Amino acid sequence: MKSKKLFDRAKKIIPGGVNSPVRAFNSVGGTPVYIVRGSGPKITTSEGIDLVDYCGSWGPMILGHARKEVVKAIRATAAEGTSFGTNTPREVEMAEFLCNQIPYLDMVRLVNSGTEAVMTALRLARGFTKKRKIVKFAGCYHGHTDSMLVSAGSGLLTGGISSSAGVSMETAAETFVIQYNDTNAVTEVFRKHGKDIAAIIVEPVAGNMGLVQAAPGFLQGLRSITAKNKSLLIFDEVITGFRFGPTTYGRLIGITPDLTCLGKIIGGGMPIGAIGGRADIMRMLAPLGPVYQAGTLSGNPVAVAAGLATLRLLKKEKPYKTLAQKGRQLSEGITGAARNAGIRMNCPALGSMFTPFFCNGPVNNLADAKKADTKAYAAFFHGMLKNNIYLPPAQFELGFISSAHTSQDIRDFIEKAGKVLEDMRKTYEK
Repeated sequence: MKSKKLFDRAKKIIPGGVNSPVRAFNSVGGTPVYIVRGSGPKITTSEGIDLVDYCGSWGPMILGHARKEVVKAIRATAAEGTSFGTNTPREVEMAEFLCNQIPYLDMVRLVNSGTEAVMTALRLARGFTKKRKIVKFAGCYHGHTDSMLVSAGSGLLTGGISSSAGVSMETAAETFVIQYNDTNAVTEVFRKHGKDIAAIIVEPVAGNMGLVQAAPGFLQGLRSITAKNKSLLIFDEVITGFRFGPTTYGRLIGITPDLTCLGKIIGGGMPIGAIGGRADIMRMLAPLGPVYQAGTLSGNPVAVAAGLATLRLLKKEKPYKTLAQKGRQLSEGITGAARNAGIRMNCPALGSMFTPFFCNGPVNNLADAKKADTKAYAAFFHGMLKNNIYLPPAQFELGFISSAHTSQDIRDFIEKAGKVLEDMRKTYEK
């Protein structure tokens, strides 16, 4: 069935026709695609068109789609029962695996999503420190919990303002929002409000304003500031966990947060999340402590089986060096193609992640990212889609390369991008 007919049907019974806003293609225009299956680096639309996928379900599919070992684990587990509402052996295996691979996690609690992991981390931080305020960074997305749907207030030292209807002013005011990579601003907020700040939450590599890396010393500065003020440092590694190695980004760079949020890759494409950290903090969770958290499907056996299969394959196959090489190849190739076409664009890449920003110069924070030409990205997106390549349908989302993508896939991407960028130049000239 054609995507337009499906979308027309969906809009009658699903708000906006989608179950997550970015899928509506509002940022790029046009009719959203409907996918019926995937295999390796490719997905197939409801019209039967094969697309090489560089969205990867927004990050979980680091091994590619329908990896046989993961599918086998899902089928075998589902045949035994999909949910029991009890403890299962596999959730113990998963917790042990995560703690072994991430040595600074003393304990782990499994939840159902990255949003739930963040929600629990913030509640834990407040319960442990007996403080109320949270510091986050503009452009970093930490799920749709109320206190994280906040944008910067009128000044550095004022609380945030709601960026979503339904979030109260009082809730928003408990969160300070600072530009990413601005250590001086963090220092100033703690000078004024440190006694009230429970935690800083940060993506150690930002991925929801496009790819933005932490400046040298920034994350270490956050670690020092929080330790000095008896606040907690929370790394949101829902995207970055197991992305650059068989562990967390914090572990790879040698910075130990107090709490870590995980998701995406650890579920192998199934709904899952995790919160982990120091034992003295984690023991605050019910039933041991006074901080409540629960979930009917937490530790779901099918999701855990898919996650364990994925994580064990990543540990065994060690695809990270090759993924990083492909990321650099794509970044350098597309940047060169844009330069040849006379199009303003830079494409940072880190490991298997990349973002083609349609603007000059490096992007270090949200203010820089907002300089990108979103109309140019929309034209690029649709040009690539016509060439059977699927990118994230929004300028400020990450592209992902999987271990199933071949070097030829990357070369094809660069060649097709060059043609699309050249067509864009000709359109601009008209």
